[in-house]
Amino acid sequence: MYPHERSLVEKLANKPFALLGVNSDSDRAKILEVVAEKQLTWRSFWNGGSTSGPISTAWNVSGWPTVYLIDTKGVIRWKSVGVDEAKLDAELDKLIQEAESGS
Repeated sequence: MYPHERSLVEKLANKPFALLGVNSDSDRAKILEVVAEKQLTWRSFWNGGSTSGPISTAWNVSGWPTVYLIDTKGVIRWKSVGVDEAKLDAELDKLIQEAESGS
């Protein structure tokens, strides 16, 4: 999923878009290596080293990857467990158009 996320960050650089990640790996040093190796330029939060950490618990995450699209008002507009990149892109395009039009 990293290549697709990286392409979204590049493609949507001047749009009302932000990508945030959550990492559940236990080895924080390894996480930093992966961030550098995979050229992850977006903010990623550590979930306490567990898939049942505080972030995934608060957001009711039950599978990985889980993607949430949140609109400019902070409302969750779309959630997917597992990712269909084409569907993600379509839903994301809708939200960006709404944000840019002010609706």
